[in-house]
Amino acid sequence: MSKNAIVTGSAGNMGTAVVGKLLKIGYRVVGTALPGENCGEYEANPDFFKYEADVTKPEECKDLVAQARQKYGDINFAALLVGGFGMQSFEDTSLEDIHKMFQLNFETAFLSSQAIYREMKQQNGGKIVLIGAKPALEKGASAGVTAYALSKSLIFKLAEHINAEGAEHNITASVVVPSVLDTPPNRESMSEADFSKWVSPEEVADVVAFIASDASSAMRDAVYRVYAES
Repeated sequence: MSKNAIVTGSAGNMGTAVVGKLLKIGYRVVGTALPGENCGEYEANPDFFKYEADVTKPEECKDLVAQARQKYGDINFAALLVGGFGMQSFEDTSLEDIHKMFQLNFETAFLSSQAIYREMKQQNGGKIVLIGAKPALEKGASAGVTAYALSKSLIFKLAEHINAEGAEHNITASVVVPSVLDTPPNRESMSEADFSKWVSPEEVADVVAFIASDASSAMRDAVYRVYAES
């Protein structure tokens, strides 16, 4: 019997990798994308349903969950991948930078997880994956990415709240923490770096797929550091 998942940000580099892994292990996936975004080869897969949604908006998050429920039934798993990155030193960080990173990295995760949590509570169970960041977790790693690190630090607290309130409803939240992702935009912006030490989207997707599998069922309050050599 197929299980059902929601993946936000399914058109991104990490998103397409996660969608592919979930489909491979037997999930049916509702993946969000913004208007005009393409989810590649998976758009033609009968077990993938692209839903256009802006997860910075509460009503669109609620509609996403309603559509997923109508399409496939229970929501067993969710990988909330929408986010953004910015490089500013502490002294150069503006309030606008803080607001932008807060909206992209925390508000999107909060709004989509809240809507999904409500549905999982009704069906008595489910798993949620949030995406953290090494600069928000490791001491001294946040230099030069102040707004980004601050916004991502809230992801860990969000997971704690979901786990605290979700325990009696069999709902768990895990945080996957990649270091530098090996993507074309990152290669372009850090062209002098050693790409071989970075983490591929497929490696992150492998961890997400493990969490989505029955093998992770005993895990609680888990933080998965996916750093490779970076």
